[in-house]
Amino acid sequence: MFNNLSEKLDKALHTLKGHGKITEVNVAETLKEVRRALLDADVNFKIAKNFTKSVKEKAIGQDVLTTLNPGQLMVKLVKDELTNLMGGDAVGINLGGSPTVILMSGLQGSGKTTFSGKLANFLKTKKSKQVLLVGCDVYRPAAINQLRVVGEQIGIEVYAEEGNQNPVEISKNAIQHAKANSKNVVIIDTAGRLAVDEEMMTEISEIHKAVTPQETLFVVDSMTGQDAVNTAKAFNDVLNFDGVVLTKLDGDTRGGAALSIKSVVDKPIKFIGTGEKMDAIDIFHPDRMADRILGMGDVISLVERAQEQYDEQEARKLQKKIAKNQFGFDDFLSQIQQIKKMGSMKDLVGMIPGAGKALKDIDIDDNAFKGIEAIIHSMTPSERSTPTMINSSRKKRIAKGSGTSVQEVNQLMKQFDQMSKMMKMMQGGGGRKMMQMMRGMR
Repeated sequence: MFNNLSEKLDKALHTLKGHGKITEVNVAETLKEVRRALLDADVNFKIAKNFTKSVKEKAIGQDVLTTLNPGQLMVKLVKDELTNLMGGDAVGINLGGSPTVILMSGLQGSGKTTFSGKLANFLKTKKSKQVLLVGCDVYRPAAINQLRVVGEQIGIEVYAEEGNQNPVEISKNAIQHAKANSKNVVIIDTAGRLAVDEEMMTEISEIHKAVTPQETLFVVDSMTGQDAVNTAKAFNDVLNFDGVVLTKLDGDTRGGAALSIKSVVDKPIKFIGTGEKMDAIDIFHPDRMADRILGMGDVISLVERAQEQYDEQEARKLQKKIAKNQFGFDDFLSQIQQIKKMGSMKDLVGMIPGAGKALKDIDIDDNAFKGIEAIIHSMTPSERSTPTMINSSRKKRIAKGSGTSVQEVNQLMKQFDQMSKMMKMMQGGGGRKMMQMMRGMR
């Protein structure tokens, strides 16, 4: 996520390291590189120029605190300006209305249909809403089938009318269906085009007038950079939408759309899509994104994701097992499953301060746990519950059954043993205090 931009900003800010104080000369040199990094990320020239001008005005004449050096102060100023550029504060979704109507708009290929499913799943699982998905793309072949597949995947009803080519009529009928079937959120997936055209704008404008949505969201493919910003402006002129959704942030994203769009259309980025899975959706937090762009990680989001998977009752059972030296491979496997539910490994690593930079050239595979899982699944139930019984002959059988080597089995056994000892130590006073703190954060 924004790897290229992060690297170039890091190099730009590095020029101030070693300086004893901030001067007009060294600030100008640093900000010249910052502006170049922003332009390379496909940020609008005027926005990049205003950005560096604002940072310079705040930096010149500023006293450097004893706890900071000039480089650290510049990082803070750039971080604050990035946060403001992307909107300042996270903006929630309006769930008023009975039912709440959410209209999705955007070009073809932006990921609109997939994101409609992600948003439906988010509202169902996180907000306990009864959601209805509505297929109004009557032009693209298999568009409604795609929405039905998404709906089946997340257990959400999809409303469509075969043979009806009038999306305005379908939308109005869908809302009546939602009211009759106790659905409190309706998400309307509209047709996209390969480019902005008058026919498309007229159609979505008519749907908007007919259903008066509480939320109109514009979906942007974040990999398209400045083009996405120009498209957003064209849609906003017609729809006056409420917020932006950035999709495909897990791809080779330059960052131009995320950094420019708020300034151009004056509408907040509300959600981001961070992967292909239906739970790969996050509320957009400008301050956290600024931290990630500057290589500071995003510990708050990482903790929140961990807490979503945290089951207090299961945690108590696990603590008792650890205290009695009964922690086994089944428990280890359960912990792996919880980590996998938190999202892609690459995304999680990017949230750890410094890790993204340190591992930038390493391809982090989401299948990293497959070998471990295969080894554990090749063990018998008694071996998983009592790892100490696994001798050399059992290791050979486990390796053969899992398609791995004895060395890999030995390595896992060693890692498991180290982890068990560490968890045992965590049961002491310090560990209990940390657990109490984590519970207090919930």
